Amino acid sequence: MPIDPAPPQTVANQRAMTIIATAAILALLYFGREVLVPVTLALILGLLMAPVMRGLRRIGFGHTPSVLIAVLLLTFLLGGLLTIIGSQVVHLARSLPQYEATIHAKLQVLHDDTLGRMEAVSGEAGKVIGLDDNYATLPNAQGVMTVSTAAVPAATATSNSLKAVTKVLSSIWTPLETGGIVLVVLIFVLLEYESLRDRFIRLIGGKDLRATTAAINDAGERLSRFFVSQFSVNFGVGVVIWLGLMIMGLPNALLWGACTAVLRFVPYVGVWLAAILASLLAAAVDPGWSLLLMTVGLFAAVEIIVSQMVEPHLYGHTTGLSPLAVVVAAIFWSWLWGAAGLILSTPLTLCLVVAGRHVKALSLLEILLGDRPALSLPERFYQRMLSGDSQEVIAAAREFLKRKSFAKYCDVVLLPALQLAYIDVVRGAIGPEQRLKARRSIVRVIETLGGEPHGRFSWWRSHSVLGDGSLAMSLRQQRENVSGRWQGPLAVAPKSIVLCVEACTQDDDMVTEILVRVLRDLNIDGRHFSMDDIKAFESEAHPEATPDAVSMVYVVSSAAGKEEEQINATANDMRHRLPEATIVAVMLPQLLEAPEQITVGGSIDRVANSFEEAAQFAIATVPVLSSTKVETKGDKSAA
Repeated sequence: MPIDPAPPQTVANQRAMTIIATAAILALLYFGREVLVPVTLALILGLLMAPVMRGLRRIGFGHTPSVLIAVLLLTFLLGGLLTIIGSQVVHLARSLPQYEATIHAKLQVLHDDTLGRMEAVSGEAGKVIGLDDNYATLPNAQGVMTVSTAAVPAATATSNSLKAVTKVLSSIWTPLETGGIVLVVLIFVLLEYESLRDRFIRLIGGKDLRATTAAINDAGERLSRFFVSQFSVNFGVGVVIWLGLMIMGLPNALLWGACTAVLRFVPYVGVWLAAILASLLAAAVDPGWSLLLMTVGLFAAVEIIVSQMVEPHLYGHTTGLSPLAVVVAAIFWSWLWGAAGLILSTPLTLCLVVAGRHVKALSLLEILLGDRPALSLPERFYQRMLSGDSQEVIAAAREFLKRKSFAKYCDVVLLPALQLAYIDVVRGAIGPEQRLKARRSIVRVIETLGGEPHGRFSWWRSHSVLGDGSLAMSLRQQRENVSGRWQGPLAVAPKSIVLCVEACTQDDDMVTEILVRVLRDLNIDGRHFSMDDIKAFESEAHPEATPDAVSMVYVVSSAAGKEEEQINATANDMRHRLPEATIVAVMLPQLLEAPEQITVGGSIDRVANSFEEAAQFAIATVPVLSSTKVETKGDKSAA
């Protein structure tokens, strides 16, 4: 009995409640950021420091000493980093006055090459069109703008430097205050780590302790792997930048290496902020432009190598976030919490994705933010098939075939997609236009991937695309147009032909044609015959035909549970006609039905439950094969 849909008023009320709840949560996150940011930082650091604390406890330290040692290690690490950066900033501030002359000279050059040229061009244009009658009296371009390069008194420079240092120290007081709060909260989080975990499990898990525990463990492992990988990469990038700038002769190279390592924790923009600051110093130090160009080139080369080669291999297996989700999360959390939100955007979003993976009510988060495909491979094939986008299907299939065989592709993608199509045809869920698009896409995909020469045939006809066998007949007719009525020569090597015969229905006709394409992709002489074709062949004289050419006969069924009698009857008939051939029943699984136990008759020698298994039988039985192609496909299939 169908379930009545909810009344429109109920649906409207639910939507209104959802909107109100979302607005309330956003308001809480925004107005409570002064409290939430330190607490969130402490919780994430506690999650990451927990393995260190457990390691200390394993070597003999008590619970409280382990917490204090872990926090002290973190404090010394952050304090040492801040000390390095602070000392380098002070040294840079004292050195800035000696670069002022170079800066003024380069500003003059930039002005002459940009604004000066524009002013000269505008003056010429004014003279031509008569808008500037006094153009001839304009001063020489050399005198358009002068910039004083007089040396700044040493006392004034020192005073300015001290003011700059004072301003820097006053600006970092707030982050230091926040850091102190984070450390205090972190100590209590680690002291009550197990208790907080139990309370969290009870709060969100209820009676399902297994799922909640799995979610928390998954989040902890992913966050730990991500931060270890990110810290390693950023530390390595900082070292490379430091060494590179030091070799090039840029002052305070250690400062820019440390800034690069720290700012890379800010997604996408952090490293380029460090690059801009280092490039400005390079422009101020060097009277020429070579140091500036080398600095920019170093940052660009290192970042391209790391982002395109190193990080995909590390982060692709650690975060589970889609690239778009990382960008959107950075924008969203920086809007809510500023710079702290930008740094915390990735771990916070990762926690949301993990929660969506293990809590059904939050599954929408994993679909929107996670890196798992929203559709399975068969569903993607079927969706693209209905849209008529065969090129995208073929591109995805070629990526699949780089790792697996064509037989495996037919098992895990093509056959389930066709079964989805059959289900919708039976339900009447797709119309004639969609069926036509689907038919065209299927033909293009199969003929492209199957490796057979293309023939011109009328695949654009719009009649009953997926339910009447016309698709399989079109594919078979393509081969007959190229190779003849019997799909190949009759004078062949003994035991070199594999016959593929459908068991009963028109659906069996389609999967039988796919099996022939799988065999021919392995350079096996597979031929698609119906019982009527076999009778027609026997009724004619073929003196050139090899008497014992058939080595194997495949009886193919796409619904073995409903066709047990037909499978056995077809096998008995083929045994009577070809007593020396090996008869294999290919019983392909149904998408939405549980496998059934089928009783096969004595005429059937072997049973295969997939295209790949049937292909392996042929590889092991048929002697005449192209060694190079079979070896390659066999290796991929074994993989």
